[in-house]
Amino acid sequence: MKDPNIPTIGLTCSDLERSVPYTAMLEKFGAVVKLITPSSFTSLSEIMDAIDGLMLSGGADVHPRRYCEDPDPYTNSWYNESLDDLELSLLDSVLEADLPILAICRGMQVLNVSMGGSLIQDIDGHNSEQRGEERISSYHRIFISPGCKLAATVGSGGFVRVNHRHHQGITEVQKSDDLMASAWSMEDGVIEGLESPNHEWVLGVQFHPERRGEIPPHFDKLFETLVFKALSTT
Repeated sequence: MKDPNIPTIGLTCSDLERSVPYTAMLEKFGAVVKLITPSSFTSLSEIMDAIDGLMLSGGADVHPRRYCEDPDPYTNSWYNESLDDLELSLLDSVLEADLPILAICRGMQVLNVSMGGSLIQDIDGHNSEQRGEERISSYHRIFISPGCKLAATVGSGGFVRVNHRHHQGITEVQKSDDLMASAWSMEDGVIEGLESPNHEWVLGVQFHPERRGEIPPHFDKLFETLVFKALSTT
């Protein structure tokens, strides 16, 4: 039986290893984490009975057929269609129940696709750097719109330097009509934040706030607020 004083956050991820930094941030703020992977998935009803909120993590590219396009053969895309199946079906139920959602990087892209949007399959020069076996984040400035839920959550709008590790993205052309952009890259206008005006608390960010030391500490509020919002649904 769930403890009504301790929220359970469902965390979708490809595997246990990739989930570690996300789990650490959620547990830091008092949540129990239910890891949901393609190999551990049982049923939607079982998951919905177990969770009070949802986090969609980073990972593989969303397969273009999910937004009615063919894969571009000239990109370095890699896909995990089992994870696509899992997250897209789960999102339908979680959005209908209006549970709080935090979607990070791939997660924000999945959120956009699930609500009828599409993606740019490859943004030139917009990826992390590979140094031998190590993948290094890149950095750029973004603008967060004052007054949006993202700004209210982290405590400020305006300009801020964030990391990025993505080569796909969303502009106004690809954005779902049911989502509102709340942050943009100052370099090329790629959307860095999305939120739903029709739900209590559904936020997506293109950067990686779980990578502590690469991003200002007030972005910890994203995890803290997800846990707090989930507590009200227990």
